Amino acid sequence: MSGLDLSSPVTGSAQTSLTSPTYTHVVDVAPSPFGKQNAVTQLGGTQTGVTIHSASSPFTLTRFRPQQLKQLPQADSRGLIKNIPNNTFKFVTRKGVTPAAGVPPIAMPITTTLPIPAGVDTYDAANLRAALSAHIGMLTQLSAAIGDAGVSGII
Repeated sequence: MSGLDLSSPVTGSAQTSLTSPTYTHVVDVAPSPFGKQNAVTQLGGTQTGVTIHSASSPFTLTRFRPQQLKQLPQADSRGLIKNIPNNTFKFVTRKGVTPAAGVPPIAMPITTTLPIPAGVDTYDAANLRAALSAHIGMLTQLSAAIGDAGVSGII
């Protein structure tokens, strides 16, 4: 396994009405050569009403890296760097959802972007990792509450 490859199955986080959710997947073709994608082909646990990937109702997990990784530019004569570029990584889950009876499924994308300032990877990797750890931990801890808020509209 390398880079952003996923092992199968992916263990889902807690959600109301889903019991021990797992997502078995296969490698799929990403929409960009700078991405990796998997399609969910089997569900585990109790997930009544949930569907797996199909052409008309997708269930994909996609990761993208920047097309070209940017470097930290040279400082000016005063030692200042005016414009620090970002290397933006993107993670997209696409799931087919049905908005109403008789309406065909539409894709609902969930996107997380990570605009990492160039240079942080070498100068401050520990704080980059800490920020990601806390962010993913927050999403994991709040997973069911975020799902409930998506259903109820209440935060």
